[in-house]
Amino acid sequence: MSVSPSVSPSASPSASAPVATPTQADLLDFVRRTAADTALIASLPLDPEGRTWVRLEGPGGSEAWLIGWPPGTGTGWHDHADSVGAFLTARGELKENSLAARLPTDGWKTLELPEDADRERRLSAGKGRAFGRHHVHEVLNESREEHAISVHAYYPPLPRIRRYSRTDQVLRLEQVERPEDWQ
Repeated sequence: MSVSPSVSPSASPSASAPVATPTQADLLDFVRRTAADTALIASLPLDPEGRTWVRLEGPGGSEAWLIGWPPGTGTGWHDHADSVGAFLTARGELKENSLAARLPTDGWKTLELPEDADRERRLSAGKGRAFGRHHVHEVLNESREEHAISVHAYYPPLPRIRRYSRTDQVLRLEQVERPEDWQ
């Protein structure tokens, strides 16, 4: 994995613009405009072994990332805690598995999910989605040959990421990461 310096895409608002708290719609608009910046997308270094990323300046103080996904890679089950977010596939196709179940925010380690909790989305280039707080999902590049590239934005900047394991309908909290764990 590689980490590159922050990049300010042409889709970013100017520094003199008033800063408003970005909504899910604002974040989705940002990732859509940023993904359309073909020079930025082409500038991401791709590694055949692991995901690569570049931090971007998101709207209104949000945290944003350009991420490269080698064939067969994914995130594992996780959420973004109290942040809302959006992501969009700029190149290739990503699959998102998510849970349509409201989870307790804290104080649990193992949870049995209802049978109808699973949702699946295929997001080809130009397709994306926004999501609310405590959205549990995993994102995968199931291609055997093609890298995928996506743009992500979160507000407030990620205070933590909770990682989960899943066996059938049982979801288990495995780890809580804080920003210092991935900086």
